Amino acid sequence: MREEEIIVKLLEIEGEERRRTQKGPLARYNAGRVKHRKQLAFHKCKKRNRWVFGGNRSGKTECGAVECVYLARGVHPYRKNKDGVFGWVVSLSQQVQRDVAQKKILHYLDPAWIDDIVMLAGKKGTPGAGIIDQIRVRNVFGGISVIGFKSCDQGREKFQGSSLDFVWFDEEPPRDIYEECRMRVFDRRGELFGTMTPLKGRTFLFDEIYMNGRQDPEVWYEFMEWADNPFLDKKEIARLGAALGERELESRRFGRFCVEEGLVYPEFDERVHVISPFSVPFEWQDTISIDPGLNNPLSAHWYCTDFDGNVYIVAEHYEAKRDIDYHAAKIREISERIGWHTDGKGRLAALIDSAANQRTLASVKSVAELFYERGILVNANVNKDLFAGIARVKSYLIGEGGKPK
Repeated sequence: MREEEIIVKLLEIEGEERRRTQKGPLARYNAGRVKHRKQLAFHKCKKRNRWVFGGNRSGKTECGAVECVYLARGVHPYRKNKDGVFGWVVSLSQQVQRDVAQKKILHYLDPAWIDDIVMLAGKKGTPGAGIIDQIRVRNVFGGISVIGFKSCDQGREKFQGSSLDFVWFDEEPPRDIYEECRMRVFDRRGELFGTMTPLKGRTFLFDEIYMNGRQDPEVWYEFMEWADNPFLDKKEIARLGAALGERELESRRFGRFCVEEGLVYPEFDERVHVISPFSVPFEWQDTISIDPGLNNPLSAHWYCTDFDGNVYIVAEHYEAKRDIDYHAAKIREISERIGWHTDGKGRLAALIDSAANQRTLASVKSVAELFYERGILVNANVNKDLFAGIARVKSYLIGEGGKPK
């Protein structure tokens, strides 16, 4: 068959598929007048490690299930499609797999697209009632894709050996399984994506994804809450909200990371307090703050203040397990990039935690002295009144008349 005939045949197949599925769940997904914009943002993102931190019923699981079907079928509307892909769906347990991720994928897979189903338990004639091992999916390019199902309770050893195009984590996996799956997509330049409600607090994914501790340019995340889901009834949202405590609301509604004691700043809202970058006048530059850490992450922020007293954080350095030479070089590099002011000798000024003045048995010099020798003049004589500081930040976040500072 000539190339032109192959192309025509493929177009005929795709046209037939569209006609057959124009009323199916996959075709109806975000196709109406009302759209879930954060779901679309997830699918449009080209990063290779994407996560949705979402509350219950926010629509996050739909993202993962539809993404798997898009990739397996070769019909992804925003990515380069290919034939015969192999991916895993990772759930916390086989029971959770059956009741959540497996159920969602079967919902979006038209039976005509399924070549075969391999079961771990149950009958493939009624796969939703059993535990699926693999679903073989007909790809529109003519081949067969495989969606495999894994559960974290199987242990890391069950996640070794395969070479994958994608992995979907339905809820947060243990770190060893996450790392193993990273290796599984390595040689195919595959992708990881996850959808989770952060009920366990600040686990490793807080640093790995939310804080992006590795400074990985392929990492992307989005928070998704009830109000982002246009298909939830507002009365139902109000009813559920009234039934939950403050900490439960933070995770189960907003998908935010919490510690057992609750958020220090529950007032913080990315949609309110994070704005698009703009050219900050040189006159607004104020100071750099450094919270030192070696095994714990060192955090540095660059603060500006406008003439109305509004405070802006315009840059950040956050990284763990690095020495003072590395951190000092990074702070100087960022300062140079954003045009931060120095003294007549080219030195930077910064505030630092007063603990930086202390010497340890491991060093004859304090952290403050080490920074000073590297051209960063740190001032450790700062007010350590914790509660007054928290109260002041809270007042900035709330602002006056609902307008934050």
